[in-house]
Amino acid sequence: MNRSDLDIVVTGRAAISAAGIGLVPLAEAVRTERSSLRPVPPDPAGDGSILWGNVEDFRVGDFIPPLKARKLDRCSQMAVAAAGMAIKDAGIDTGSVDPLRIGIILGSGFGGIGNSSEFLTGYFTAGMEGLAPMLFPNTVANAPASNASIEHGIKGPNVTIVQRFCSAETALVFACRYLEEGRADVVITGGVDELTPLMIRGFRSMGQQRRFAAGFGEGCGLLVLERREHAARRGAAIRGSIDAIRSVGIFLKGAEDEGIVRIIPPGTSCALVTLSGTADLTPVLLNRLPEVPRLDLAPITGRSLAMGGLSLVAQFLSLAGSDRGFYLAASPEGPYISLDVTGGPTV
Repeated sequence: MNRSDLDIVVTGRAAISAAGIGLVPLAEAVRTERSSLRPVPPDPAGDGSILWGNVEDFRVGDFIPPLKARKLDRCSQMAVAAAGMAIKDAGIDTGSVDPLRIGIILGSGFGGIGNSSEFLTGYFTAGMEGLAPMLFPNTVANAPASNASIEHGIKGPNVTIVQRFCSAETALVFACRYLEEGRADVVITGGVDELTPLMIRGFRSMGQQRRFAAGFGEGCGLLVLERREHAARRGAAIRGSIDAIRSVGIFLKGAEDEGIVRIIPPGTSCALVTLSGTADLTPVLLNRLPEVPRLDLAPITGRSLAMGGLSLVAQFLSLAGSDRGFYLAASPEGPYISLDVTGGPTV
């Protein structure tokens, strides 16, 4: 895919991260390059030397009534809270717009894995009698997007993307396409993932504790996207724009340069490069990037399969006025996605 004629704008943003709840803590952490990673407790980590970006400040009762919150997995809780924050930031009154014209498209790597573990543990320890029906709806990857749509009355397109380290970015690509095709007027998009001790133990058992588990994070980063003319018609504040999207599934052996040129066109210039996804970006790819400041959230709030949502939010928080940014995301075996974006008012 290669599109450079987009007219999609960002009108809302939301962030729940290890840096804190809301846009200001994330913006401050990025500005100061302050790491929010903390040592993993000795039990799941084994030796206590691994860091993670867990969200300690999230209090679900601040966003969702307790009786309702207890029915949701942690991933859904963060998605519901962040979706409400994004809708508010976009100045959208859900009671006065057609709910069929608002969509939500999220990326999620592990979904409510803690809830799934609890559900399956009941079965493995007590058989059918040990299954808890209330847990079952949250064992699927699309539970966060679905629960957010139910809570906020969103009845338009509802899609969940699971695509390794590019889950959130692929969700954004889908969101832009749905807007261009007229299937929605507003789309909430981004990524959400939770982090549990079980995941750290799993990485350890697979021998990936220091490669992929180290610096893993959780949280939710969302953008509200609209076609420019629709945002102007309702008088929305423009927080930035998506100007171009490029993607390559894999770099074919012997034709790597062709793939790299498609992702990073010659002459690419910008004020900020944001990196997301795997830490295994090849030097050849990195050497093609403009010599400008680079933003990588991995050492600040951690990384996960869908933490590109927070990286996208962080990029728009870091671009002032009409500054242009370049966004690059990659998974070890593909895909590769790049974006040209323009900034807006800073927080």
